[in-house]
Amino acid sequence: MTQSIPQQNSVTRRPPESSSDSTAIIQVIERAALNPDVDIDKMERLLQMQERVLDRQSLMAYSSAMAAMQTELPSIAERGKGNNGHYATLEDIVDTVRPILQRHGFAVSFRIQTQERGIQVTGVLMHRDGHREETSMLLPADVSGNKNAVQAFGSSTSYGKRYVLCALLNITTRGQDDDGHAAAPIKRITSFQAGQLRQLIARCPTTTQEWFIGRYGDAEQVPQSDFDRLRASLHKRASPQ
Repeated sequence: MTQSIPQQNSVTRRPPESSSDSTAIIQVIERAALNPDVDIDKMERLLQMQERVLDRQSLMAYSSAMAAMQTELPSIAERGKGNNGHYATLEDIVDTVRPILQRHGFAVSFRIQTQERGIQVTGVLMHRDGHREETSMLLPADVSGNKNAVQAFGSSTSYGKRYVLCALLNITTRGQDDDGHAAAPIKRITSFQAGQLRQLIARCPTTTQEWFIGRYGDAEQVPQSDFDRLRASLHKRASPQ
């Protein structure tokens, strides 16, 4: 059972991508294919190398688009009401994020699986350049309020989709008692602190740099509350000067 937030064409310009590595490898493969002395094992290794380069490029495009999209995602008003209080409805979340996802080349789909222990809801966030991330949530059937089996399944599925989607996109929700105003803006780190982080990031492995871009986008976007923990973590990963 799959439900998708469809992806549409966008006029937003995609960030420039470097394809020189992939092009070079393709040229090597073409030359190797014309050489009768090249064995199958060597060709397979070349194809695997090309696949790794393409995967890396798609991950970098995903991380860059995610960082840009995070600045546009708002907190969602909690207009639904349940037994445990108010919550942001799935309809409100989807209606809010769909145009933002489309602008940045993302689409979301869900997989629903019935298991012995309950219902597993998996959300998949896909980018147009090929990379995808997913997260899952296992839920018991919601039998509150004298629901029948079909209603219990539907309630748990909707609940799972809400929380999985919020987890994938790092979405926050807010109550409606703030007169329509969002919470106070997050205090960011100083320019000096951002410079410290940039120096550390430059000495970190590529995977750490890509994670940082996907999480924060730019050093100056790091919340003040994250600075000490983040600096300590980067120190551990940074190569010696």
